[in-house]
Amino acid sequence: MAQATDDSNDSQQVIAEIRELKQEVERFNQKFDNYQKATQWVVQLAFSLIAAATVTVIVSTVLGR
Repeated sequence: MAQATDDSNDSQQVIAEIRELKQEVERFNQKFDNYQKATQWVVQLAFSLIAAATVTVIVSTVLGR
Protein backbone atom coordinates (compact mmCIF):
# COMPACT_ATOMS: atom_id res chain seq x y z
CA MET A 1 0.00 0.00 0.00
CA ALA A 2 2.86 2.36 0.81
CA GLN A 3 4.34 1.73 -2.64
CA ALA A 4 1.06 2.69 -4.32
CA THR A 5 0.92 5.91 -2.30
CA ASP A 6 4.51 6.78 -3.23
CA ASP A 7 3.78 6.09 -6.91
CA SER A 8 0.67 8.26 -6.70
CA ASN A 9 2.63 11.10 -5.08
CA ASP A 10 5.36 10.77 -7.70
CA SER A 11 2.75 10.88 -10.45
CA GLN A 12 1.18 13.99 -8.96
CA GLN A 13 4.59 15.67 -8.72
CA VAL A 14 5.36 14.82 -12.33
CA ILE A 15 2.00 16.19 -13.44
CA ALA A 16 2.56 19.39 -11.46
CA GLU A 17 6.02 19.84 -12.97
CA ILE A 18 4.67 19.24 -16.47
CA ARG A 19 2.01 21.91 -15.89
CA GLU A 20 4.66 24.36 -14.68
CA LEU A 21 6.81 23.62 -17.72
CA LYS A 22 3.83 24.13 -20.00
CA GLN A 23 3.21 27.55 -18.45
CA GLU A 24 6.89 28.45 -18.81
CA VAL A 25 6.82 27.44 -22.48
CA GLU A 26 3.72 29.57 -23.06
CA ARG A 27 5.43 32.58 -21.42
CA PHE A 28 8.57 31.97 -23.50
CA ASN A 29 6.51 31.76 -26.69
CA GLN A 30 4.83 35.07 -25.83
CA LYS A 31 8.19 36.73 -25.16
CA PHE A 32 9.63 35.31 -28.37
CA ASP A 33 6.63 36.55 -30.35
CA ASN A 34 7.03 40.03 -28.87
CA TYR A 35 10.76 40.00 -29.65
CA GLN A 36 10.09 38.90 -33.22
CA LYS A 37 7.53 41.66 -33.76
CA ALA A 38 9.83 44.28 -32.24
CA THR A 39 12.71 43.14 -34.43
CA GLN A 40 10.53 43.30 -37.52
CA TRP A 41 9.44 46.82 -36.57
CA VAL A 42 13.07 47.94 -36.12
CA VAL A 43 14.04 46.50 -39.51
CA GLN A 44 11.13 48.27 -41.20
CA LEU A 45 12.10 51.52 -39.47
CA ALA A 46 15.71 51.14 -40.61
CA PHE A 47 14.70 50.57 -44.22
CA SER A 48 12.35 53.55 -44.08
CA LEU A 49 15.12 55.78 -42.75
CA ILE A 50 17.52 54.56 -45.44
CA ALA A 51 14.91 55.19 -48.13
CA ALA A 52 14.18 58.67 -46.77
CA ALA A 53 17.88 59.52 -46.63
CA THR A 54 18.37 58.26 -50.19
CA VAL A 55 15.48 60.36 -51.47
CA THR A 56 16.81 63.39 -49.60
CA VAL A 57 20.27 63.00 -51.14
CA ILE A 58 18.85 62.53 -54.63
CA VAL A 59 16.48 65.50 -54.35
CA SER A 60 19.13 67.79 -52.87
CA THR A 61 21.57 66.77 -55.60
CA VAL A 62 19.05 67.38 -58.39
CA LEU A 63 17.82 70.70 -56.99
CA GLY A 64 21.31 71.82 -56.06
CA ARG A 65 22.45 71.91 -59.65
